[in-house]
Amino acid sequence: MLAFIESCGLLGIDGFAVTVEVNLAHGMPMFEIVGLPDASVKESRERVRAALKNSGFLFPAERLTVNLAPADMKKEGPAFDLPIALGILTCLGVIDPDAARDMCVFGELSLDGAIRPVRGVLPMTISAVERGVKRILVPEANANEIRCIEGVEIYPVGNLQAAVRHLTGELPIEPVRPVSYRQLIEERHYAEDFRYVKGQQKAKRALEIAAAGNHCVLLIGPPGSGKTLMARCMPTILPDMTFEEALETTRIHSVAGIVPPTGLLTERPFRSPHHTASHASLVGGGPNALPGEISKAHNGVLFLDELPEYRRDVLEALRQPLEDGFVTITRVNAQSTYPSRFILVCSMNPCPCGHLGSRTQQCRCTPNEIRRYLNRVSGPLLDRIDMHIEVESIPAEKLSDAALSEDSATIRARVEAARRVQLARYSKIGIHSNAELNARTLAKACNLTASAQELLLASTERLKLSNRAYTRILKVARTIADLDGFDAIGDEQIAEAVQYRTLDRKYWG
Repeated sequence: MLAFIESCGLLGIDGFAVTVEVNLAHGMPMFEIVGLPDASVKESRERVRAALKNSGFLFPAERLTVNLAPADMKKEGPAFDLPIALGILTCLGVIDPDAARDMCVFGELSLDGAIRPVRGVLPMTISAVERGVKRILVPEANANEIRCIEGVEIYPVGNLQAAVRHLTGELPIEPVRPVSYRQLIEERHYAEDFRYVKGQQKAKRALEIAAAGNHCVLLIGPPGSGKTLMARCMPTILPDMTFEEALETTRIHSVAGIVPPTGLLTERPFRSPHHTASHASLVGGGPNALPGEISKAHNGVLFLDELPEYRRDVLEALRQPLEDGFVTITRVNAQSTYPSRFILVCSMNPCPCGHLGSRTQQCRCTPNEIRRYLNRVSGPLLDRIDMHIEVESIPAEKLSDAALSEDSATIRARVEAARRVQLARYSKIGIHSNAELNARTLAKACNLTASAQELLLASTERLKLSNRAYTRILKVARTIADLDGFDAIGDEQIAEAVQYRTLDRKYWG
């Protein structure tokens, strides 16, 4: 007897079709899985055997061969447990061979027959829908993750017996009720808000500019000045993700196995790895080339607190993703390319003790200690950060003021207005924000007045800025002009943009 059950495998953040072929033949009892399985797939034999017996089904005492086709693609993870078990039951005549036609199945089996969630359900479902699958059988815990996908019926199952009863028609399962992406956004609630940030008007203005143009930011200031709080508020002023952006971001999180209970991501991700993070945890890696923090922050914010405390090789690994917007991870057994377009927000103290230049505390660091501390951050990385912002301590009387600041919703409205201007301007060239401008499109998008051009050239020469710094000042000035409602970039926009490139001369000069 031969049975076929459709399933999916994962290659990076993309799914690919896998046909689970189960053959039951007379001969010495054995259970073999072929088709380039990894160790976790091979272990399915014992999970499936125990799950069948503990769910009240007989396990065949014959020659059982399972082939995962295509045989030249590596199969990973426990998602094939459920389709293998259903294939065996089809061979035994418990399930009709046509019951699972046009259905894709994935799920991990526990020894008692319960079906556990698996990672990568969203990209696997998208792959299945693209090739015409109309029905999906998934673990209950994964159902929310894919409830926004249109054109497919999703059946959540909690255990093996429920899956069999559904396929035999004994107790059909109701498909998941689809939910619109707009409805999920309306249910969203941010934990942080700029209304609770006291003072820091200059820093908040700079972060608004960064959000409007997708620019990277470095916050420099003493301990306790509010750098981390403001960084955590950044996602609250970013425009809502489009449905396509939410799908792409959730696919990465699904592969990493960190999808929120609501399923599809509606908030832009905020990732804050500890300064002891390794190169692999930040960039991605491991035997299966899984995504790292920079890919999990795609379409959101990557926050690096205490920037000089990170290892040098970890910081230098950021340079290529910041320029290209993606990262390719190559390992012996796998190669994957993950999108990594994010806003980098960094914070640091001006010296080891944190009080260099403070009006209230005296710095106790020697010049050599300060120099060694600052030199942990390389010049090429600093050059790639668009805006350098100085954050000062807030006096106690301002902290005790009961009045609230401007809230995130108000700031986000201005940011969204500036983004709409950019989307209209770049609709024909395939980019979405000023930060994505390249050498070919920069001159066309950034039209300066004559006096603004002179001011920019004079500032570049006086501050001895690099060519990269010159272009980044131009991009930031373009964003400031969009926020201010100007088509041409004038003196005021250039002057404000230049001031965000002076701190590296102050501290690293």
